[in-house]
Amino acid sequence: MTVAAFRPRPEPVEVARVTATAGELLEVLWGRASTAPASASQMRVLLTLEHQDGINLRTLSTALASTPPSTSRLCDRLVAVGLVERVVSQTDRREVQLHLSKRGRAFLDDLRARRELELQAVLTHMPAAKRAALLEGLEAFCDAAALQMHDRGVRSGDRTDRTA
Repeated sequence: MTVAAFRPRPEPVEVARVTATAGELLEVLWGRASTAPASASQMRVLLTLEHQDGINLRTLSTALASTPPSTSRLCDRLVAVGLVERVVSQTDRREVQLHLSKRGRAFLDDLRARRELELQAVLTHMPAAKRAALLEGLEAFCDAAALQMHDRGVRSGDRTDRTA
């Protein structure tokens, strides 16, 4: 299925279908680039900690829409392999802050570099004008997704009914 088969102003359902296919293809490409010692759930933890360094377990559980025990077990495994560090808070010794370790940051940097190489190999086969259009569309998509994620986070509050 190609985008050219759609009307000049494709409906969200049509774009969603093509985007989902692109997402699946990205998973395949990224799978080739991955030597990840981390599961998909553990990757979510690493990426969340990258953007919210020093958060506590409860805040991480909320961010993942998971339960604290599930999140704690995920963190235990990541601490065991050296990707995450737990540090006692300087202001409240009962609170533990979570941080990416140097190894965790290096892991994410390396993974991103390998993923980008896989993507570059595909993108070189696209005409420059189509790459520019893709870039413009993806930037708009990222803006809209970030806005929706923020709005959903504000509306959902402190949901912890999902496991990680």
